[in-house]
Amino acid sequence: MFFMKSTFIGIMQPYFFPYLGYFSLIKHTDIFILLDEVQFIRHGWIERNRILKEKEGWVYIKAPLKKEGRSTLIKDCVLDNTIPWREKILSQCRFYKKIAPNYKEVMDLMNGIFSQDFNCITSLNKHVLTEICRYIGIECEFHVFSEMNLNIQQPAAADEWALNICQVMGSNITYVNPIGGMAFMDRKKYAEQGVDLYFHQVHLESYKQGYRDFEPGLSILDVLMFNSTDSIHSMLDHYELV
Repeated sequence: MFFMKSTFIGIMQPYFFPYLGYFSLIKHTDIFILLDEVQFIRHGWIERNRILKEKEGWVYIKAPLKKEGRSTLIKDCVLDNTIPWREKILSQCRFYKKIAPNYKEVMDLMNGIFSQDFNCITSLNKHVLTEICRYIGIECEFHVFSEMNLNIQQPAAADEWALNICQVMGSNITYVNPIGGMAFMDRKKYAEQGVDLYFHQVHLESYKQGYRDFEPGLSILDVLMFNSTDSIHSMLDHYELV
């Protein structure tokens, strides 16, 4: 008997140098959509992330945005390129040279990413994700929701964005959401519309960060600094679907 393979879809807001779990979701889905037609919330993960601080603890790296109203959508968030944010981020990373075995390779990667100019945060973050996946060896094509021209119903609740997108993506669809979505997503609602819903739970492992105590959940940049691509793939594969 022949069974049609389900298409696994991941839908996330476009994060800036996100943590390892984001890339685990990318690796283990067939289609990955960057949802940029929702309201931008400041001080989230769209325009900033965290790396190690030189002496102890962690510090934010940030791509500054021009001030917008509270109802601004992510796709309309414009970078403030009058601020030398690229140079600042590279400067913040330079202390890794003292403790990280992959410092040169990661700095070359970042210099390549920052060699291009971008006007909006969505295009920047798509480029960041694409180049890091290429560096690690993850095959993925990112789709930007605002550019897909999908005719979906207007969501009536927060958990209906993904549902309504999945409904127009074809049959035999499985939607995979990070584990945090269990708090507000209605699995029955998805099942009634013929969409399987699973939650991706990555089991983050500690790794050596030089001579320091381990700081969990930092940007993928920190992971790249200290780990080989083989080790990173082992981390990406240490997950379960709930």
